[in-house]
Amino acid sequence: MVAKGPGRTQRQASKEAAAGIRTVARNRRARHDYDILETFECGIALQGSEVKSLRAGRVTLADAYARIEDGEAWLLGVHVPPYEHAVGFGAHDPDRRRKLLLHRGQIDQLLGQTQQQSLTLVPLSVYFKDGKAKVELALARGRKTYDKRHAIAARDVARESARELARAAGRGSARGSRRFG
Repeated sequence: MVAKGPGRTQRQASKEAAAGIRTVARNRRARHDYDILETFECGIALQGSEVKSLRAGRVTLADAYARIEDGEAWLLGVHVPPYEHAVGFGAHDPDRRRKLLLHRGQIDQLLGQTQQQSLTLVPLSVYFKDGKAKVELALARGRKTYDKRHAIAARDVARESARELARAAGRGSARGSRRFG
């Protein structure tokens, strides 16, 4: 059985399991604070003990962001605590910059869009795909407070209408199957 993560449905979890994807962490706050315009899958350069910490599910994406510097993509603000059994030589700095592995064309495209349109790069999730650590990176535009409120209100309306539809469908089928007497 596939365990559901936060914000995932059973169908999404089973699709990911069939594709060989195991999600380690999600940045749930990013979808609230930003309008996601485009997403990219990129690799991440890690040290050995960082991979073990990721496999144990110990990573924090709360204040993470990415930046293009000197023609390379870097992931900043990600906290990967040291692996418990790695000491001395195998230990790593938990808050170090990590290099993102993207194609040159993608890096140039992201650099142009972030400079011209004042967009930002935000990691949405960290996962393992076929045994390799990957980051889902989003090109995003920051939301203002009133935009956040509007998005919450729209989501609540959609959720309530879905509930009403399900309730109406449930009532219609339940009447015909009940027995009185």
